[in-house]
Amino acid sequence: MATQSFLDTLPAALDFEGEVDPWAAFLVTSPPEVMSLLRQLRDSSVPVNFNQPDGRVYATTLWSIDSERWSLSFNAADSVSGLRPLLESDKVVAVAYLENVKLQFELHGLRLSRGIRASAIQCAAPRQLYRFQRRDYYRVRTDDRQSPRALLRHPAMPQMSLALRVLDLSVGGCGLLLRPETPHIRNGSAVAQVRFELESEASFQAGFVVRHQSELGEQDGIRLGCEWQSLDMPTRRELQRYIELMQKRKRLLSLT
Repeated sequence: MATQSFLDTLPAALDFEGEVDPWAAFLVTSPPEVMSLLRQLRDSSVPVNFNQPDGRVYATTLWSIDSERWSLSFNAADSVSGLRPLLESDKVVAVAYLENVKLQFELHGLRLSRGIRASAIQCAAPRQLYRFQRRDYYRVRTDDRQSPRALLRHPAMPQMSLALRVLDLSVGGCGLLLRPETPHIRNGSAVAQVRFELESEASFQAGFVVRHQSELGEQDGIRLGCEWQSLDMPTRRELQRYIELMQKRKRLLSLT
């Protein structure tokens, strides 16, 4: 697992004004999905940082989960005096990493439970959490053997249908291959309806805007760097899962 800097372990500022949450696409509210992510934290024993309003950070690990009572127990190694500010804090935000995914959630009702051999910090499990893909990790190249493609109409020639090779994907956008024989597509061109066929059972529809272009070679064509414009929450989550699947595949191949 890659190490994180101190700034990476700080919670993202999620305060907003109005009724619409701009971070809603990253919010996980399904109880089974929340519990699944918490179990991954427990099983991987990754550090969980408790961030307090005064800037203090307490590092621990998730020890156990009681799904019936919807409660958590974290390891407590400090003395009671060292834990008192944390236990008395009115707002504690937990931040942890599952490889390239940053999880963030609030914890309430923290209390110390003393045992014969060890003590634990107990609290209610979160009913929702934020799941962010790290920008320096989330872009992955697609598998050439699967021949992933984007089906769309040329933005300047609506009568022309295109099937462009998908070079890479991220939660922010994608890279598409424009062959030399295909009419040029300008930066700023918007396409509202695009069907992405990644694998036999992995596909979705989205819109994008072409933001930049880069030459891949005179014979190879141009890479179009595109930014998503219309990804709903379910599609964004499915895209994140596909990206994680691609990363796992690449790690397994590197070990063979």
